[in-house]
Amino acid sequence: MSVSTPGRETEIRKLDRVVIRFAGDSGDGMQLTGDRFTSEAAAFGNDLATLPNFPAEIRAPAGTLPGVSSFQLHFADYDILTPGDRPDVLVAMNPAALKANIADLPPGGILIVNTDEFSKRALSKVGYGSDPLEDGSLEEFQVHKVAMATLTRSALEPTGLSKKDAERAKNMFALGLLSWMYHRPTEGTERFLREKFAKKPDIAEANVLAFRTGWNYGETTEAFAVTYEVAPAKLNPGTYRQITGNTALAYGIVAAGQRSELPVFLGTYPITPASDILHELSKHKNFGVTTFQAEDEIAAIGAALGASYGGALGVTTTSGPGVALKSETIGLAVMTELPLLVVAVQRGGPSTGLPTKTEQADLLQAMFGRNGEAPLPVIAPSTPADCFAATLEAAKIALTYRTPVMLLSDGYIANGSEPWLIPTTADLPDLRVEFAAEPNAPDGSGEFWPYVRDPETLARAWAVPGTPGLEHRIGGLEKADGKGNISYDPDNHDKMVRLRQAKIDGVAVPDIEVEDPSGAADVLVLGWGSTYGPIGAACRRVRRQGMKIAHAHLRHLNPFPGNLGEVLRGYRKVVVPEMNLGQLALLLRAKYLVDVISHTKVSGLPYKAEELQDVFIEIVQGVQA
Repeated sequence: MSVSTPGRETEIRKLDRVVIRFAGDSGDGMQLTGDRFTSEAAAFGNDLATLPNFPAEIRAPAGTLPGVSSFQLHFADYDILTPGDRPDVLVAMNPAALKANIADLPPGGILIVNTDEFSKRALSKVGYGSDPLEDGSLEEFQVHKVAMATLTRSALEPTGLSKKDAERAKNMFALGLLSWMYHRPTEGTERFLREKFAKKPDIAEANVLAFRTGWNYGETTEAFAVTYEVAPAKLNPGTYRQITGNTALAYGIVAAGQRSELPVFLGTYPITPASDILHELSKHKNFGVTTFQAEDEIAAIGAALGASYGGALGVTTTSGPGVALKSETIGLAVMTELPLLVVAVQRGGPSTGLPTKTEQADLLQAMFGRNGEAPLPVIAPSTPADCFAATLEAAKIALTYRTPVMLLSDGYIANGSEPWLIPTTADLPDLRVEFAAEPNAPDGSGEFWPYVRDPETLARAWAVPGTPGLEHRIGGLEKADGKGNISYDPDNHDKMVRLRQAKIDGVAVPDIEVEDPSGAADVLVLGWGSTYGPIGAACRRVRRQGMKIAHAHLRHLNPFPGNLGEVLRGYRKVVVPEMNLGQLALLLRAKYLVDVISHTKVSGLPYKAEELQDVFIEIVQGVQA
């Protein structure tokens, strides 16, 4: 198909999917550029998935490999599961961005380069002995050389902005060019820029002008003979919005407060990659949400647990290092048997580790990272949108069973985004609780005993402090069963430890479901958390090659689904891919005596579907041999 434009004809190719990666210096605005393109793809109706990747430093050394920031977007006209293995289009704003990302661009891929940054000094800084734009080393790609900074400065010269300020808008030039290439709408981006810079209208209009200049460059230059169209996806009916995992999690907390009719109290301390949850929740005071940024992690969870004691839904958010600091207070929540939502957005460790990279290495910490026998439920969302439902599930368990619950997200799904089907209020669970309102002592004394339990859930009575006649004591020392008085009796301690464990073991967990279209697979792939997308995409590829493979994914990690052992024993081989050194595999082997095949990765980056596909094919072929 061709379309006439002034002086030339442009071919329009229809595609079912595209992966674009924007890469540049950490100050080049690649995250904003990618986010805006994502928003327009979402508004257009494509299915999508994103992978932001940026340095831990606030401003890494300019022009260096450690300072490269990138944003990858996969959008399609059908249901997709990952942000893509390799980009079809790479936009490189400088030599460092090119060198850091060119290995991922497949032969024939489109490479758009900002030539203004390819000076001898910039090239030598990243180890280029010669200019790759001139030495023939990029011949296998479709290379488009664009002087983005020069063109942006020229377009903005009438605005009177300084050269430095004008050059800052070159990311909007790149966004305009890519928006033209893929027929993305422009009105939303222009509106966003005017709103973002409402207090600086000259900057707003400069960015809009740079965006339009990029669009017009694509429209008028002879360099681009082809544009591309990706039709909207056929999604289930409903209202959608683009959402990141952290935002979905924050909305889940708000919804939990509304559905439980309890005030929400977030006690937290900023930590990457969980801080955006605090930022989002701080906007929702009108929904009864109080956010408290404490002086440290210990004070943060102490305040959250105090709020739970007072009758609120207490929440604390952190990452692995913060969980380590909060562990004693989490144990206190186990002992006092109060509802508490502990959100841990995992990142690379140990210690400070890799703050902006992803990992799944905190599972054993979530399970056992406290002194004594201190069990708690552990739940892991699988996608950015799933963070909303998983948060409501965690809140339901915390409130029903009077227990802290660990919600294990990670950096990949926290910062990634996808379309989210916004649920109706009727679709949300009823989380209302009944507080103790009168004395409950079984001996008829007229006293209130805080450790009198519900016979079905083993949850203890929850009394709001100050309720007349319900005075009681709780704390970190062992409690006597029923009365709650401090007790050093050995038999009582044994009983209370077993009761707390039995309560967690008895948490109602739905059975795990298995995706096995053939109904006759010999190999099961079992994952948890953010490996859902890569595993699912890899299994699709394996099936397209005529092989049979099953996929199941765990949301509930403690307790496990009741049918999990039966499912595992139903397959000749079980493969468990994890972004750690085999933590779930260790738990499965111990509990079910099934010798699962552990496949691990700890590079700070999520799995690619192609790497898992190769692993799965080898295992399936080995079983069939």
